[in-house]
Amino acid sequence: MSKKILFVMTGADHWTLADGTRHPTGFWAEEAAAPYEAFKAAGHTVTVATPGGVVPTVDTASLAPDVNGGEEGARKVVEVLADAEELKSPIALEDVRLDDYDAVFYPGGHGPMEDLAVNADSGRLLVRALKSGKPLGVVCHGPAALLAAVEEDGGNAFKGYRVAAFTNDEETQAGLAAKAAWLLETRLVEAGVDVRVGEPWAPNVVVDRNLVTGQNPASAAPLAAELLRRLAA
Repeated sequence: MSKKILFVMTGADHWTLADGTRHPTGFWAEEAAAPYEAFKAAGHTVTVATPGGVVPTVDTASLAPDVNGGEEGARKVVEVLADAEELKSPIALEDVRLDDYDAVFYPGGHGPMEDLAVNADSGRLLVRALKSGKPLGVVCHGPAALLAAVEEDGGNAFKGYRVAAFTNDEETQAGLAAKAAWLLETRLVEAGVDVRVGEPWAPNVVVDRNLVTGQNPASAAPLAAELLRRLAA
């Protein structure tokens, strides 16, 4: 049976660094393309939502052959994104009704560090999705959005949950840790989230109740496979 999957994506096209400069970014291609392709191949429908309904920007660095396993991989990810009509006509995140969807997925890229990390609409959606029991997938820098998922008592809704997210080591190896205003792993730990760190750049998917999280771009495809298993159950 076809299911409805909500992709919540960044609307940012930059990430503000510690010195105030803007690092061009957006969403990471593989983290949207691999799950999108898997969900569509399984017969499910995808709806994209962004803050304000803006068309999401792909991080051009994520289209390079060296991060896609070569020229063929780069061409494939470009083709998947080009054919994904849902990316070209997102709905406004503010208008999302969780009841309309069977699962929620947050891809990463540095964009979520800029907007979803402080977006109250996204935060409220995450709290509701977590409590609903519906499959909730979040990958790489997507867990920045968890920082905005605040309960009425001021605590984080994901406190105590086991989560995989882009690590400080990976940010350092990528060359941006020293320039960042804050680091994702550090902030999540400060919020009480139990970050489970795997090997840099290797797939690492962590499941805790209805929450399925992935550490990095390589984790996007196995995370999508886990969400598909849950939707089929």
